[in-house]
Amino acid sequence: MSLIKWTPFFEEIEEMEKALRDWQGPSEKSFVPAMDVYEEKGKIIAKTTIADFDPKNIDIEIKDNVLTVKGKTERKTEVDEKNYYRKEIKAGSFQRSVMLPKEVNQDKAEAEYEDGVLKISVPVKKEAKATKKPIKVKINKVKPKKVK
Repeated sequence: MSLIKWTPFFEEIEEMEKALRDWQGPSEKSFVPAMDVYEEKGKIIAKTTIADFDPKNIDIEIKDNVLTVKGKTERKTEVDEKNYYRKEIKAGSFQRSVMLPKEVNQDKAEAEYEDGVLKISVPVKKEAKATKKPIKVKINKVKPKKVK
């Protein structure tokens, strides 16, 4: 005799989850990836995990010291023959913006994508060195007014 795992209300729960996903609308097809931002050797580094994305479909922009990463992925074919118990990986898009902690030289930004991890490296702008220049204060002598 073989044992069968008892899963009460399994189908009902799956139907409720599907209804909730359908009710959420377009936002269900997008996500916001987590991002690490840190400084290393004079560069601001931003790392995010975005697996199964073609680097050609990833856009990176820095404007007013805000880093924005956008991307999209599409499922080319779906195989209906698989006997899924759960199907959560979907095609969709993402967008993530973060304020960078220091002024950066955006013209020298670099990005690489390896094993599902996007790494963006941007050099920190060199701060202008403060120069000391003494300023002479001119003293204006006020002549007393004559009273009539």
